[in-house]
Amino acid sequence: MVLAAIQTFAQQSSQMRTVASTSETKEETFTYQAEVDRLMDLIVNSLYSNREVFLRELVSNASDALDKLRFLSLTDSSVMAGEDAMEIRIKADADARTIVIEDTGVGMTREDLLSSLGTIAKSGTANFAKAVKESQGDANLIGQFGVGFYSAFLVADKVAVQTKNAADPSQWYWESSSGSHQFVVREDESQDLPRGTRITLHLKEDAAELADAAKLGSLIKQYSEFIQFPIKLWSSKTEYEQVVDEEATKEKQIKADEEAKEAGKEAADPVEPATRSESKEVWDWRVQNDNKPLWTRTPKEVEQEEYNSFFKTTFREFLEPLAQSHFNVEGTIEFSALLYVPGMAPFEQQDWLAKSRNIRLFVKRVFISDEFDDDLMPRYLSFVKGVVDSSDLPLNVSREILQESRVVRVIKKQLVKRTLEMLKDIAARPEKDGKSDYETFWDSFGKFIKLGAIEDQSNKKQIAELLRFPSSKSGDDMISLQQYVDRAKEGQKSIFYIASDSLAAAASAPFVEQLIKKDLEVLYLTEPIDEPAINNIGEFNEFKFVDVTREGLDLGDIPEEEKKKAEETSEALKPLTDFLKQTLGERVEKVAVSQRLTDSPCALVTSQFGWSAYQERVMRSQTLGDSRAAEYMKGRKTLEINPDHPIIQALKDKVDSDAAGAKAVAELMYDTALVTSGFTLESPREFAARIYNMVGLAVNAAPAAADAAAAKTVIDPEILGADPNDPWKEQ
Repeated sequence: MVLAAIQTFAQQSSQMRTVASTSETKEETFTYQAEVDRLMDLIVNSLYSNREVFLRELVSNASDALDKLRFLSLTDSSVMAGEDAMEIRIKADADARTIVIEDTGVGMTREDLLSSLGTIAKSGTANFAKAVKESQGDANLIGQFGVGFYSAFLVADKVAVQTKNAADPSQWYWESSSGSHQFVVREDESQDLPRGTRITLHLKEDAAELADAAKLGSLIKQYSEFIQFPIKLWSSKTEYEQVVDEEATKEKQIKADEEAKEAGKEAADPVEPATRSESKEVWDWRVQNDNKPLWTRTPKEVEQEEYNSFFKTTFREFLEPLAQSHFNVEGTIEFSALLYVPGMAPFEQQDWLAKSRNIRLFVKRVFISDEFDDDLMPRYLSFVKGVVDSSDLPLNVSREILQESRVVRVIKKQLVKRTLEMLKDIAARPEKDGKSDYETFWDSFGKFIKLGAIEDQSNKKQIAELLRFPSSKSGDDMISLQQYVDRAKEGQKSIFYIASDSLAAAASAPFVEQLIKKDLEVLYLTEPIDEPAINNIGEFNEFKFVDVTREGLDLGDIPEEEKKKAEETSEALKPLTDFLKQTLGERVEKVAVSQRLTDSPCALVTSQFGWSAYQERVMRSQTLGDSRAAEYMKGRKTLEINPDHPIIQALKDKVDSDAAGAKAVAELMYDTALVTSGFTLESPREFAARIYNMVGLAVNAAPAAADAAAAKTVIDPEILGADPNDPWKEQ
């Protein structure tokens, strides 16, 4: 009933009463108990952060009263006597500064009135006071303690209640004021209610703006749009009607008469009266909750056009959704949900991880809030829009209840499950006009799915199936991990990948040369989030992810002849690898003969542990990065050389004959390998000097002293096949 959320007053108020008798009525004045009075003060003076919820509370109570009436009418039709309509009416009077909320619900007898109004904080005074203090002014607290009716005192300094129960011949009146220690109950002289309850709020001065039909209509739309009973608001509407324009009609007749005389007639026939549109303001009861809650219907009953229309209207979208999921969960926990995947990301989406307000929580069709962070939906699915309606949550849900409630955990698990199924269905759709719906989705929300691969361990298998990446064989398209696995070579058990700044950089990296030559597909990870997402998944369908930039790359079974040849090559190049290690010192952990290079002379690979070159560069760019952690996480570098490359062959021959020149070449090779392998140059100036050294060789120019000093040692032109008398040769 209207005040059903309020618990027994009689047990918490004193029985002090004064009786004033008149010939017409008997009025009883009750005094609040001391602790109840203190809690009233807390409600009125401490819970002001969102006092507009008073309307939600009172409308919800009215809906409860109508629900109870409907239930009672099933067994006793007499409760409907005197009033057939089942509705809620709201009227504001700005001049009188009042708001009247009236329902045609079950109403209350005198005993109901005494037992329903007055209890504050059934959970106990101490608990309520503590909650008020911790809430920092959260008006949603009121419903948790069964004091929804008293939210009226957030905006009113006096509240009057008139109520009539069909089984009671009398109509009753209750009144109390903000700050008062008393309330009165008496028989109501007006006797103007066939059935139901009327609450009149006399607004405080600072709440006068609420006595406005447009403002109340906005609050009804926000909080009570889907209440199952009609909510009628006394509001105005501008209407236009056609009225006779006397002056225009007269002019029209004069003109017609003149034309008639010119035609030789005495006078023209009477003309059709001229009309004009005239506006007038019409006041009437207008229903505010026409938008029906689709989620309360069974999915088979709802047409696709209805789903699309609801999405556009409720979430103010102009594109149709890519998909929707409508489901009802029954059992120990019951709730309904309607979820949508938008057709595109919002234009104003600057921060793709900013808090969203896309999931709207309802309790028994009453809107509660859309600000829940990741309590109802994890942040990687924050782009999903929808409504959730639960019957198992209290009308006023605080953040603490959300975080601790088993009901919320079950709801969240179901929302995630259904959303992932919905995305899987989109991915399975065939292409239309050369582009699939999933490509459209991925363009807008692909980053969110990659974030899910990092954050959601319990669903990482399903999320892995949704990932898409470009590859060495995909051209301009992206492929799924399942597509990669399906076309892997026989015996292959690895998914090879490389992280880089762009597709062009990944495709031209020295690390992929041998793999492409062997027709092994390589995934190209070109966004900072890609590599952490892949690393967190670990494997897909028993295929392990392998970074081709790290040491120990296994390209499959190698014939014994090739293994023997590789060992012989490594032994033959040992003087060179020892020389390079000695020259580069601590900058590299070791120097080894490569099995992955075909065109490049050398490359720098990282150890199995620590950051890759790309990760290192990304982390260095972080504004608030920890330099100590960065140093710890840096992967150890190994210089791999290509034994078949002409530069390596020439350098091998010069190690003993010209150590200084060989050292200069080694330094230049190392700097170049840093660049081509994705690392940051340690000394750009020295690298530039060595490049200018090379330019000097090409144009036969003498080195400048500064260039020679920066390069430390000038490269011997003989190593590179230049003239031994070149002026750039070290003197």
